[in-house]
Amino acid sequence: MKLRKTLIAVSAIAALSAMALTGCSSGGGSDDKSTGASPALTVAKPDGSGVLSTQINNPFIGTGSGMSLGYDRMIYEPLAMVNPVGKNETTPWLAEKVEWNSDYTQLTVTPRKDVKWNDGEPFTADDIVFTFNLIKNTPALDLGGLKLADIKKDGDDVVMTFSESKFVKQGDVLQISIVPEHQWKDIADPSKDAVKDAIGTGPYTIKTFSSQGVVLDARKDYWGGDVPVPQLKYLEYNDNTGLLRALQSGETDWAQIFITDYQTNYVDKDPKHNVFWGANVLSPDMVLVNTTKAPFNDVAFRKAVNMVVDRKAHAEKARSNAGPELTNVTGIPQPTGDQYIAPEYKDQTFTIDVDGAKQVLTDAGYTWKGDALMDPSGKPVSFTLQDPQGWNDYVTGIQLVATQIKKTLGADAKVATPDADTWFANMATGNFDAALHWSGSGSNPWHIYDDVMNGAYLEQAVDGKVSDNFGRYNNPEATALLKEYQQASDDATRTDALNKIQKIFVEDVPAIPIGTHPQLAQYNTRNYTGWPSEDDQYATADPTQPSAVQVLMKLKPVK
Repeated sequence: MKLRKTLIAVSAIAALSAMALTGCSSGGGSDDKSTGASPALTVAKPDGSGVLSTQINNPFIGTGSGMSLGYDRMIYEPLAMVNPVGKNETTPWLAEKVEWNSDYTQLTVTPRKDVKWNDGEPFTADDIVFTFNLIKNTPALDLGGLKLADIKKDGDDVVMTFSESKFVKQGDVLQISIVPEHQWKDIADPSKDAVKDAIGTGPYTIKTFSSQGVVLDARKDYWGGDVPVPQLKYLEYNDNTGLLRALQSGETDWAQIFITDYQTNYVDKDPKHNVFWGANVLSPDMVLVNTTKAPFNDVAFRKAVNMVVDRKAHAEKARSNAGPELTNVTGIPQPTGDQYIAPEYKDQTFTIDVDGAKQVLTDAGYTWKGDALMDPSGKPVSFTLQDPQGWNDYVTGIQLVATQIKKTLGADAKVATPDADTWFANMATGNFDAALHWSGSGSNPWHIYDDVMNGAYLEQAVDGKVSDNFGRYNNPEATALLKEYQQASDDATRTDALNKIQKIFVEDVPAIPIGTHPQLAQYNTRNYTGWPSEDDQYATADPTQPSAVQVLMKLKPVK
């Protein structure tokens, strides 16, 4: 479903540290309802205490404390929320109305009235103009590649003009954090300044910041009305294990981590209240293959591997069924992406076909010496799958793939687990054979295919490093179709282009889709209801996403 063109809105930190923030050992869920006050919520991440070593409230610094923990989402707000699940709807936020022109090169925004920054100053159209000009004039802030050509006020509205269609990147525009001109105009380097004084339009302000955690208090004058949760407490844990224990004990209420066997290890600890939800966004996990070197430079070998991968085992053993099995040959997750699947592939699902895979290899000149697969030149087929050590779900995933390929095809598939920094560098420079990796996500499947098929990234390489299309797949037809979809001004053109893109993907196998990549979240309903869920997909439940403030404002205290 395309976005509507016009929308109008009416190891953990020490237990002592946790106690200091929560007021008692049992955390945010321990508040006494008999006092009549709604309880606090405790939000946590497993990134280590180093995140809290320096207070960085700058929403343009993704690694800063505010964005890493997610508390910036409660202070700085966007023009609108773009839902990656459910009906892919857009919900105006700081804007009362957003309207795109037919080819999505121009956006008209009507700012919401009677909104105040938390220092009492009024929010105006000037703040929107300032924020987007700040990004336009500061390349280090333009992480989404806005291609903003012009922005100006037009009466009560703000009109933005872009040098390319933003149909596929509406969220990149609408979900930018708006900052106050009266503060930021005096910031010398907005890409590096910590912005200790966090002035935003959101429902919370920072009460305390320390190495033990962050406490936010609700505003009494928030434009969105009464804030249902009076206080938010943000904690950092050293790893998933420490955070899981906190979730199990109720010390933490809201988080986003991968949990092995989440039913047993989390939900069953309090089945009445504990919820684990993997929002099935349009973002599959894929085995990215280096198409510039053997053996994956041969489409026959790519096809054969694609035919023997056990996706059911991946869903069950690597992902603990956190999301549904990936079944359609286009790699588009279902049911979220059903509407986008080309007619010829509607009913085509992945099956394990070892005999068929061997026939593909035989037809291409491969042979076997005993059980070992030999390439057409007579050399043993060998390659290495790599993912960072400690990424348990991904490492399990490549181990499953390696074992399956050895067992069914006889290729010597190895597994390597470098540290994360080395792995990221290897992906950027092409120093790999294959790796399990997520794909981009958005409100349509363009991002899935752009990530693995767009040759434009190869042309934009700097010092041999690419930012996407790590497998270096180079097909001019695919690149042209991706651009056609991106710049189209009508649904019929987009649909035709997407159908052709899917055909190339299925037939040429530039990457091997293996599983869904849901946005994970954990929360409990002991003190608050109204959370997003499989039955009410108004947003994902990830507390670090732009929609976290939308989730917060939907909550209702349990009486």
